[in-house]
Amino acid sequence: MPSKSRRPQSAKGPSQRQLRVGETLRHALSEILMREDFFDPDLANVSITISEITVSPDLANARVYTMPLGGVNIEVVLPALNRLAPLIQSFVAKKVHLRRTPRLRFLLDESFENAARMNELFAAIRQG
Repeated sequence: MPSKSRRPQSAKGPSQRQLRVGETLRHALSEILMREDFFDPDLANVSITISEITVSPDLANARVYTMPLGGVNIEVVLPALNRLAPLIQSFVAKKVHLRRTPRLRFLLDESFENAARMNELFAAIRQG
């Protein structure tokens, strides 16, 4: 029997559960990255901002959008985070009570750069 919804599944946004799990993971990851020492020289003395986590519909995978504070050492920090993802995932599993902890994949968050670029464009339009 066909679905009553006219929109295809891909056109629907994330479910409430996906949003809730993503937000829970974001809080746990922020705390872990702030307090844990990973003994990795690439992550030493680097503050990392986690802006958003998107979780797949089956809650098996999570994309973590991150940006080092000030945007410095991006090319070093992201590979280090992805290299340490299994360890970070084990810390998350201890903090978050889920049947299965999503596999973490760290990506660069470009929304800050896009917002700055848009602000520059708006300022240029205002000036004429």
